Amino acid sequence: MISRVTSGMMARTASANLQSNLQRMHDLTERASTQSRILRPSDDPVGTGDSLRLRSEHRASEQHARNTTDGLGWLTVADSAVQTSVDLLLRARDLALQGATGTASPQAREALAEEIDGIREALLTEANASYNGRSVFAGTSDGGIAFDQDGVSQGIPGSSVLRLVGPGEQIRVDVDGAAVFGSGPGSAFAVLETLAADLRAGADVAGSINAIDDRREAMLGQLSQVGVRYNRLEAAKVAGEQRMGRLEGSLSEVEDVDLARMLIDLKSQEVAYQSALGVTSRVLQSSLMDFIR
Repeated sequence: MISRVTSGMMARTASANLQSNLQRMHDLTERASTQSRILRPSDDPVGTGDSLRLRSEHRASEQHARNTTDGLGWLTVADSAVQTSVDLLLRARDLALQGATGTASPQAREALAEEIDGIREALLTEANASYNGRSVFAGTSDGGIAFDQDGVSQGIPGSSVLRLVGPGEQIRVDVDGAAVFGSGPGSAFAVLETLAADLRAGADVAGSINAIDDRREAMLGQLSQVGVRYNRLEAAKVAGEQRMGRLEGSLSEVEDVDLARMLIDLKSQEVAYQSALGVTSRVLQSSLMDFIR
């Protein structure tokens, strides 16, 4: 049996085909303008899954980069404070040697003691160095200072500030204030206070000189550890930048269109659409007289 084809059927079929061609051209135009191969999950379910995974890893890498920058800031402040503290103790030692000669007058010893008091205050300032409002020598404490005016530590013993700088890689970014400046009678603050008192009293300062040497050695040891952690953060920063580059490359492969190929496809689809318009217009112009002929 031969199906009867009417003009209405031809018109509906032609309209559907034209709409399909127009939709394909619209999709190609949208991809070309956004330069994105995946505009909705249905375009490529597998690619969508890969894109979500890569973007999640990319966000994690961005956070690692921020953590690394923050950690470098912490250690930069700590390094400067410890180095300055070492220099201050060296100056205090020189003053102690001047007062230990036995030839200094009471007035000279008083002047030396006053300078030692000033060094102690400067040392306390360095001990309370902070980064972004957090003390770099107080662990996880948010009290604002690491040492009070008496030189007593206000930090939380055994606590440490960590930064996640890569997949499974954490680095400590604070410094143990008690390890740097000491605690109790052996702290740098107590040693300088004793030194100033001995200078004023005309007493022997040899014990204070030895105590200063011990504290300087401890500070230098902590300074070395700060340097090691700083280098680790620098290495993590480089590794993170390389990881970000690889992820961005993978994302581009999954999401981005081949623009040259896309423009060719778009032009081909445009030609096809124009051809379909021409054919449809000629077919739908047939009249009753055309059928009679």
